[in-house]
Amino acid sequence: MKDNNETSLPDKEQCEGSLRNVLDALYVLSGKWKLALILSLIQSSKRFGEIQRDLGRISPKVLTNELKDLELNGFITRHVIESTTISIVYEATEYSRTLKNVLRELDRWGGQHRKKVKDSMRKTNIN
Repeated sequence: MKDNNETSLPDKEQCEGSLRNVLDALYVLSGKWKLALILSLIQSSKRFGEIQRDLGRISPKVLTNELKDLELNGFITRHVIESTTISIVYEATEYSRTLKNVLRELDRWGGQHRKKVKDSMRKTNIN
């Protein structure tokens, strides 16, 4: 059997292994904010307020929890900078850069999906 890309579909053992891998990845990256946070921090290191402005509608509590989870899993580091006031800066780790192909594919797929939804809405409005 072939899929749309003309490659063989995985057998049962490969499928089970893939399922475990996908579930592990989703466990670590679950939620609507984690990948967006990583993408924001890959662009440049940022302070809490800058991250919150980048992401828009994320609450401070949710942002704090997401940052802790990402730090725990090695995707970001938290740096405390002591001067007259204490600043905390977050930055992406090299490990977070291993997600670049995932982020690129999500970007591509998201653009296709957005176009599909818009086209569908236009057809509905025409009829």
